[in-house]
Amino acid sequence: MATIDYFERKLDDKKRLTIPVELRAEFASGFVVTPGFKKYLHLYPKQVWDGEVEPALKGNILDEATADINVQFRKGKIEGPIDAKQGRILLEQHLLDYAGIKKELVAVRAGQYWRLMAKS
Repeated sequence: MATIDYFERKLDDKKRLTIPVELRAEFASGFVVTPGFKKYLHLYPKQVWDGEVEPALKGNILDEATADINVQFRKGKIEGPIDAKQGRILLEQHLLDYAGIKKELVAVRAGQYWRLMAKS
């Protein structure tokens, strides 16, 4: 079975993103969405956030670089379960505004997480 590394979607009227059927097991533990480093969003499976990102955000409490990365990833962070029936996640308006996403988006795998970007 081929790995899906890219998909395009339109958000529904309630700002929900439907995850492709082939990827839903990846998000069985839930999801986390954060602002990205630039004008895009990061979409993490919850187990990746808990096992990889959260430990990486720990560091010297007085280190400014550690503090900056924590602020970047935690401001506006949302998390929750994927809709089991239709495989949807709700994207909050402040995150869509940050990434400039209106209705259509592109999702690209970036290792263990996804970048969500406005479709140009």
